[in-house]
Parts: sequence; structure tokens; C-alpha cells
Amino acid sequence: MSIRDVYIVDAVRTPIGKFGGALSSVRPDDLAAHVVKALVDRTPELDPARVDDVVFGDANGAGEDNRDVARMAVLLAGLPVSVPGVTVNRLCGSGLEAVIQAARAVALGDASIAIAGGVESMSRAPWVLQKPERAFPAGHQQLHSTTLGWRMTNPRMPAEWTVQLGEGAELVADKHGIGREEQDAFALASHRKAAEAWAKGLYDGEVVGYEGVDLARDECIRDTTSMEALAKLKPSFRPDGTVTAGNASPLNDGAAALLLVDEEGLRATGREPLARVRASAVTGIEPQLFGLGPVEAVQRALAKADRSFGDLTVLELNEAFAAQSLGCLAEWPELDPAVVNPRGGAIAIGHPLGASGARLAGAVAHQLAAAGSGTGVAALCIGVGQGLALVLER
Repeated sequence: MSIRDVYIVDAVRTPIGKFGGALSSVRPDDLAAHVVKALVDRTPELDPARVDDVVFGDANGAGEDNRDVARMAVLLAGLPVSVPGVTVNRLCGSGLEAVIQAARAVALGDASIAIAGGVESMSRAPWVLQKPERAFPAGHQQLHSTTLGWRMTNPRMPAEWTVQLGEGAELVADKHGIGREEQDAFALASHRKAAEAWAKGLYDGEVVGYEGVDLARDECIRDTTSMEALAKLKPSFRPDGTVTAGNASPLNDGAAALLLVDEEGLRATGREPLARVRASAVTGIEPQLFGLGPVEAVQRALAKADRSFGDLTVLELNEAFAAQSLGCLAEWPELDPAVVNPRGGAIAIGHPLGASGARLAGAVAHQLAAAGSGTGVAALCIGVGQGLALVLER
């Protein structure tokens, strides 16, 4: 069996909303449907009935995104009922996992045309109540927030594995000697690059606004922040720590989707592809050091693609925390930092968990298309200790 080339024809995303912000009134299944419909509408030559599958990442799944949000998106977007949908969960890497799984299906001939993406509404993540071990308990019952992080933790898990995500970032800062000022400077650069990219119209061909919502760009970008303003913020996880709300990604809402095809599918779209899928890799690491998960994943993916850091036009590295991003960069000394997140990263743009990986893959594809040629990587760290990377080329 021959392996087929896989092309990314288009990629769209919503503007990323802040927690409790402009998109908080929109259900996650509606967010997902919005980007699916926008993607199909942008390719009028494509018969939607020819879409073989829709794969969506979703990190929560405990609220309105339950019951296979990918299939719900298909139906709500008005695609033919013959188009199936499947939802995948690799936590922060779910959106990129969806892209990788869809690409794999196309490469193997299981699909000719597929849509992949991700969605998350952290604003609308519900509280959940466990069922009691016996009927009619007399005592109070605890509600667990599903917005972020560990909950209902298995007591068999070692305590050092189940630290808060921010404490994991502090551990990476300790490991690499990354100080508060360095983290704040990284965060400031993220905001400045994102604001500049929006001002230059670099996101105009990628972002599709949600009708009825007044949100023209990513909601968490702070054009006027400064080192002085960031320095005033208190540490969030340790009294004497370095990780703050200013040098970490916020809580967010949003969705993203990509159209992936083989050669036959490409002819059916009548379009020129943005990029071609080249390789991917997933790795595991100690859960408390999850922030360094991308280190080996990116190295493995590049090796599979027979490429090196020197070949990269762009590397979109999810900025869960400045400390973990800087930790990864410290372990890639041969990488030119100038190619990392040139249009801003998650500290400014936002990190809607299940959508982020699809956003990154789309960002790489659009930047490669703008450059005309080159190699790009999308990569994320993942809670509970994993790393995921995808290599694209044009």
C-alpha cells in the first residue's frame, strides 16, 4: 500500500475570547460548527458530501461539548448527515492530534477529504458532581470545576506527578535557571508580536469572526503592557515564585479547523494548497515536567522529515507558560529564536485547550504559504506529561 501525500488546503479559526469574555455566551458545539461551515464556504467548488470525516479535538467534554462535539459540529454546520465526525482528546494537544489523525487517514487512503480542528469553551466548562458510593448520602457533596487542571485525582498517582500546572512551570524554571525578568520579557514580546501581526493584517485571511459577537481580534492581547506592569503582578503558585498571570497563558474560548486532502481531493477543491504534511511525533515525559514535552517530540518529528532546526521557517510553540517555552528553547540551542512564534503566541493570543493545536497547525500553514516555501513545525506541551509535534512543508 502506497502512502499518499497530504495537503492542507485552508485553515480558519475564530478570534480567541477571554474567560468570561465576548465568546462566553457561545456554546462550544456552535463554535466548532462555525469554523467547519466557514471552512467549507471558503471552498465553493467542494461538494460538502465528499468530506469523508471530521475529526475534532476537545479537552473537556464534560458540558455542552459532550456527545461527540465533532459530529454535533457537522450537523449544526448544515453539512450532509452522511458526513461522520469523531472527537479526540489529548488534553492541550487535542486539536493537533485531530490534524494528525485526519492526515494519517488521508495518507493511508481511508479518506480523500477530511476536516480537522479543535474547540474549547473554558468559560462554559461545567462543575461536575460525582455519584455517591452509596445511595442517599447525608453529608455535603463536592462540585469539581472542569475548567482546567487535575480533578477527581486517582489516589494511586504519586503526589509529585499531580502538582498544579503552574507549579510544573516553576519546576521547569528551577531546572533551567529561568528568572522572573526573563519570563516577563518573553511574555511582553508575545503581546507585541501579536499586536503587530494584527495591525499589519497578517491574521485577516485566517480568522473568521462569529456573527453577533463583537470581537474583532484576539481578546487577551495587551498592546500597552510593559515590563513595569508585568513586574507588579504577584506570583501565582509560590510565594517566592516566578510564574504569574502575566507570563502564563490565560483561560480562553475558541475554535479552529483545517481542510486536508490527497491529490484527488485537491482537484475537487480547485485550490492551491497552503502546505503539505510531512511528519509528526508524540512523546511522554515525567508529568510534573510536562512543559518540556515538546523537546523530544519536535526533535523526533524533524528527524522523520529529514530536517533540522536550521531548515525551519517557522516554529509555532504553544506558550502555556513563558517558563516552559523558555525551557524548551534552552534545550534547542541550535534553533534560531527569531523563527519562534513570529506573530505572537498563546500568552497573548490565548490557549483554548482543545483548539490550540489546530490553531498552531493553521498558523504554520498560512505562514509557509505567505513565505512561498519552507519548513514549519507546530508543537505543544501537554498536561500529565506529553509532547506533540507536526512538521509541514511548502
